[in-house]
Amino acid sequence: MNAERHAQLLQFLQGLGLTAPAEMDLERLDEALTHTSAGLSVNHEKLEFLGDAVLRLAASEFLEQHYPNLSVGQSSALRAQLVSDRWLGELGQAVDIDAVLRIGPTAAGDTSARETLRAEACEACIGALYRLWGDLTPVLLWLTPHWQTTAKAFEADPHLHNWKSALQEWSQGQKRGLPDYRCQEVSQVHADPRRFHCQVSLGKTTLGEGWGRSRRQAEQEAARASLQKLRPAQES
Repeated sequence: MNAERHAQLLQFLQGLGLTAPAEMDLERLDEALTHTSAGLSVNHEKLEFLGDAVLRLAASEFLEQHYPNLSVGQSSALRAQLVSDRWLGELGQAVDIDAVLRIGPTAAGDTSARETLRAEACEACIGALYRLWGDLTPVLLWLTPHWQTTAKAFEADPHLHNWKSALQEWSQGQKRGLPDYRCQEVSQVHADPRRFHCQVSLGKTTLGEGWGRSRRQAEQEAARASLQKLRPAQES
């Protein structure tokens, strides 16, 4: 790694509220911020895989520290918001991860995939930080202020971005039973934003469909599409 890239990564860490020890090797962080589309010998995928697990554990620790009185159901609903692809994409934008992310020209020109790229990079960074420090400390230092903002918004509106919960409340209010979600994996490409396809129905009526990197995301997108169709006047 050349001196310019090393200085760039140190500045990025400082922007996250972290200070790296002078002797710390930042190759892991460089790897996390190198997308597969760059075509280099190392890329973010393994660290993204690790980061996904670390993110969930860190979010659980955050909830235990700051919201110990929540029920298991409430904790699960809030954690789903704190680890969602949408939230990670917004986090990436907030920390200007684009400025340090190395991607190929095709990916750089695909503006529709930018949020996904940011989400992947953030997860990979989380994995890299865990490897570099050896514990959750830097992850919690970085993410806690962002999570606190999201948690406050969630307290004000428990259905915020939880389209499945909102659709279920609507369907039960209409005495139409529970929505039925049917998901299928249509791609085996890692992190493909259309890897899973989901249709949601009430009885024999198909309400909407959605795609996502995970079954959960595809279900949420299907629920969101359904609500937009059923309640077009409501701001989603």
